[in-house]
Amino acid sequence: MSEAKASLSFARISPRKVNVVCELIRGKDVEMATAILNNTPKAASELLVKLVQSAAANAENNHGMDPDNLVVKAAYADAGMTMKRMRPRAKGRGCRIDKRTSHITVVVAEKE
Repeated sequence: MSEAKASLSFARISPRKVNVVCELIRGKDVEMATAILNNTPKAASELLVKLVQSAAANAENNHGMDPDNLVVKAAYADAGMTMKRMRPRAKGRGCRIDKRTSHITVVVAEKE
């Protein structure tokens, strides 16, 4: 069974936040996953809508799959690089702020 994938590297959002939304769409068909993401009030849902649509377009155009028969086989976020920043604190000290990034991947495949 062939599959198509779309990925986004260095998204400026924590992978922990993205994986919460990924759990909502794993195993759903593409149309249902898009509907769920459009009605989810999370920052990650905007990124995932684009990725699901991109993976579906890749499946249709590059692999010749039927767009009405696609399912989200996998959706996950891995940790990217972490940007380290400093924030001033009391008594002249500094405190480190970690600004995390994600590598997000969506894989679609045809229903069996």
